[in-house]
Amino acid sequence: QVQLVESGGGLVQAGGSLRLSCAASGFTFSSYAMGWFRQAPGKEREFVAAIRWSGGDRTLYGDSVKGRFTISRDNAKNTVYLEMNIVKPEDTAVYYCAAGRVFTTTRNAYPYWGQGTQVTVSS
Repeated sequence: QVQLVESGGGLVQAGGSLRLSCAASGFTFSSYAMGWFRQAPGKEREFVAAIRWSGGDRTLYGDSVKGRFTISRDNAKNTVYLEMNIVKPEDTAVYYCAAGRVFTTTRNAYPYWGQGTQVTVSS
């Protein structure tokens, strides 16, 4: 069955960096768009970044992370990454990896989700 397993979360100081990974299995990874979303306590889950399937690797970013976060994928390893730089306390959230056939920022378009990894940014 489809599995998405995030890793790499933790505690980081403001201004620092962190890299999240999401290992995928159970589907043809290279045929799926991959996304990262995040959810802070009391807030809705919001779009962070997405990367298209193989061939061009087009990317999309949420306005709040544009220029600081970078999404990438390694189709040989069935893994998608989120490089987080110049992190801010407002980046604190549970970060979720998602997979879908549509390359989009829309949360509901992604049918497959991981369990999430906590990122906490201290000021």
